[in-house]
Amino acid sequence: MMGVDSVERYLLRDVLKQVSRSFYLTLAVLPGCVAKQVGLAYLFARAADTIADAGRLDRNTRATLLGQLKLQFVQEACNHEDIKAIQAVTVSEQEHPGERTLLEHLDHCFHVYESLTPDDRVEIRHVLPILISGMEMDLDRFPGASEADLAALSSLEDLDDYTYRIAGCVGEFWTNVIYAHLPRIRRSWDREAKIRTGIRFGKGLQLTNILKDLSTDLRRGRCYIPLEMLAPAGLEPRDLLDTRTMAGFSPILQSLVRTALAHLDQGWLYATSIPRRDLRLRLACMWPVLIALKTLHLLTTCDNLLDPARKLKISRYEVYRIIAASTLTGTTSAGTAYWGYLRKAVG
Repeated sequence: MMGVDSVERYLLRDVLKQVSRSFYLTLAVLPGCVAKQVGLAYLFARAADTIADAGRLDRNTRATLLGQLKLQFVQEACNHEDIKAIQAVTVSEQEHPGERTLLEHLDHCFHVYESLTPDDRVEIRHVLPILISGMEMDLDRFPGASEADLAALSSLEDLDDYTYRIAGCVGEFWTNVIYAHLPRIRRSWDREAKIRTGIRFGKGLQLTNILKDLSTDLRRGRCYIPLEMLAPAGLEPRDLLDTRTMAGFSPILQSLVRTALAHLDQGWLYATSIPRRDLRLRLACMWPVLIALKTLHLLTTCDNLLDPARKLKISRYEVYRIIAASTLTGTTSAGTAYWGYLRKAVG
């Protein structure tokens, strides 16, 4: 077996780059004292998401595998036989090269996890079961896999709960890890207040993703727009499959965009509350909120969000442009001006 040090380098560089180039860039800029914990938590979450979406496995099998994975963070010690059993079922079913590589190294991820300090393991043990419960919620609430079996969330409370489980809890995890390892943060932050802000940051990112992927998710049998928002407009989830519904849906979309914006405003406050001399950490928080804001701009300028032919994805060039602009201005008032410029474009 590879030594722990070499596994860490491989996982946090090569595997992560294959799974998510954008998150790899974020990890690369993070201070070294928190990069391993954040990167490892991301890989575990991505592995769980890969299992949840493994369409070639039946729903019951995926739910069972997610339960087995979650158990590794609930019980006192990892069961490496169970981890290998998860790999035996999932690796051969995964077609995406990066995600297949991640599942192949899932047991190595757990060896690295076991090498962390007890306090860092506690943080990962707290956040991963919450994240996985959000994926279990998907499997439970959306029993089908196509528009023929379309189902929807019931209420705004359900949507808020879902965005917390999938991303809001990550803001809490991120805050606790930063607070534990960076003394300057401990001196300048009210941790409980920043946890609340971090949760809203994560919710804003997830709600933006939900709106961006709306037409695709509908055709996968998933409507994250709550019934209690659709009903007053005389709409049902199935109506959103018809692009002609866009006019009636537009006020609902505008309401959700405003909610996402309010969350992202808190995300920007979170990023800019990081001391300016901690530029790397500051940038790691600025980039996702700026990219989400640019995505919301695409949503609000799209002529018909319900049309699956409309591909709402920021180009790699645009991502690099955001990274370059924020890197140059991240510690100055020009950074806030840049945020204000993008914010005003959304509304």
